[in-house]
Amino acid sequence: MNGSDSKSKPFLGIMFECCRVYSRIYREPDQARYEGRCPKCMRKLTVAVDSKSGVATRFLKAR
Repeated sequence: MNGSDSKSKPFLGIMFECCRVYSRIYREPDQARYEGRCPKCMRKLTVAVDSKSGVATRFLKAR
């Protein structure tokens, strides 16, 4: 599946500072949040979608 595929899931690129590792977290098309885990320590991360006070970037740091 490539990035231009209309069936691909929306994602955020996350730098998990807990383990200094990069990964993606995904959002189901019918949900208003991105969910994922650090691939090393399995720390859970949830990022809410908020069009009023959100950010325009797809790459973030999780502390």
